[in-house]
Amino acid sequence: MISGQMTRIVTGLLAAVFVLGHVAASEAVVRIGEDRGGRIGTYIDKFEAVRSSGQSVIIDGLCASACTIVLGTVPHDRICVTSHAALGFHAAWDLGSNGRTVINSEATHMLYSMYPSAVQRWIKQRGGLTKRMIFLRGRQLADMYRPCYLDAQASSAR
Repeated sequence: MISGQMTRIVTGLLAAVFVLGHVAASEAVVRIGEDRGGRIGTYIDKFEAVRSSGQSVIIDGLCASACTIVLGTVPHDRICVTSHAALGFHAAWDLGSNGRTVINSEATHMLYSMYPSAVQRWIKQRGGLTKRMIFLRGRQLADMYRPCYLDAQASSAR
């Protein structure tokens, strides 16, 4: 009988620890600072994991190139921007046979289609995604995403 009671107590304690651990993880924050991007697949995996974890994202500096995939992966209400935030957009590219960059139209279209409609309109108004980097920041960015304050604990997204 005592062993049955002990089992229920231990099971209850483990359940409580699991629930509290889950709550703490879902309240965690990822801070993006100076992220110049990289391989698209890597960023899709990274931000799908952030989305699945329930974490929020603070953009507090440069988020360029593949980093901007965060906008199409993490829910809008879990992204905030500081006055230092800047998003850099350009067409996706591959290295051509001569070692020069070549725009990858299919990957560029995929990137563009991932962005929220307000961001798509902003990009379209500036000529679309090209080899040239365009930056969304300041008032225009603040009009699209809620402001955030840096008193929250954050970890690097790298």
